Amino acid sequence: MRRNKVVGLGAVVLTLGLSLTACGTTEDGDGGSDAACDLKLAFFGPETGPAAGLGKPIIQGMQLAVDEYNDDADCDVEMVKYDSQGSPDEAPSLATEVAGDESIVGVVGPAFSGEGAAAGPIFAEAGVPTVTPSGTNPGLSTNGWDTFHRALGNDATQGPAAAKYIKDTLKAASVFVIDDASEYGAGLAGIVEKDLSGAVKGTDTIQTGQTDFSTTVTKVNDAKPDAVFFGGYYAEATILIGQLRDGGYEGKFVVADGVKDPAFLDAKDAAEGTIITCPCIPDTDPAVATFAKDYEAEFGEAPGTYAAEAYDAANIFLDGIESGIDNREDLLAFVNDYDEKGITKQLKFDKTGEPADVHVYAYTVKGGAIVPEGEIK
Repeated sequence: MRRNKVVGLGAVVLTLGLSLTACGTTEDGDGGSDAACDLKLAFFGPETGPAAGLGKPIIQGMQLAVDEYNDDADCDVEMVKYDSQGSPDEAPSLATEVAGDESIVGVVGPAFSGEGAAAGPIFAEAGVPTVTPSGTNPGLSTNGWDTFHRALGNDATQGPAAAKYIKDTLKAASVFVIDDASEYGAGLAGIVEKDLSGAVKGTDTIQTGQTDFSTTVTKVNDAKPDAVFFGGYYAEATILIGQLRDGGYEGKFVVADGVKDPAFLDAKDAAEGTIITCPCIPDTDPAVATFAKDYEAEFGEAPGTYAAEAYDAANIFLDGIESGIDNREDLLAFVNDYDEKGITKQLKFDKTGEPADVHVYAYTVKGGAIVPEGEIK
């Protein structure tokens, strides 16, 4: 496998012995084929819209992998972007566009669970292999889509980890659970609520795009919980925590990966002490040190949430293309059988597309920054 522009001697010798042909692959003197040509990989997720902050690191992580591949390839792979704005309503038409372009042999995404549920049947019908670096709703792998793969743990692992942290680390005896009614947020909050069981003293549902949370603040204050868990995205969490603090709530605020974005820090002092869970490896981990350095050199900033997972997801497809695969059917079989070490984990999928290697980490907002605490075990 290629990692951060490191190519083995055997691969270099092979590359030097290849000559470009006009039929879509490169061939050596014995007639064997190597990397396929004229192929595309698609990003599917938010490039614009209220959740664009979570899409940006995924786009850039994927872009880095493609750029590194193209640096050493005889035939470039083109990266194309399908901007869903994170909306399930936008996803079907975009997925139909992807399905109609046979040169697109793989999709990094869909980025969010809601759009993944909406686009999944279309990708499955067209045989388009997908690897999401960020969609965590457990139900995505239960629909019978043989094209679906997930490069991170789902909320059936993140939810219990968040509940465990609340119970064992925060020692919270009472909890109030809030969700944003999205496929992701409601699903995750439901798991946390179930796992905390009798400790849950109240629940509430808000809506994405909502800005007035006074009713929720009143409910929280009436319940007097030690901790509040919110299942949703950073746009609402940023406003919600500000209004909770202004309303007098002094307990812990616990959120998940949908809030792990620098924009959440716009809540300033109100965000301090927030606990964020995420099945995403910290960029301080030794396994991603070289990736983080290359990413910052390329984009002028540290890798954000799911940048490393997107890099891994893209490299799965690129490894298949490098081996000579030039169509969706064969690439799907390649992904199904994949078992290689990535920078975030051992990349291997079960029959439903779930990863074999799963880890959930805790982060804390300290001093105006999102700081990794370590793995929740």
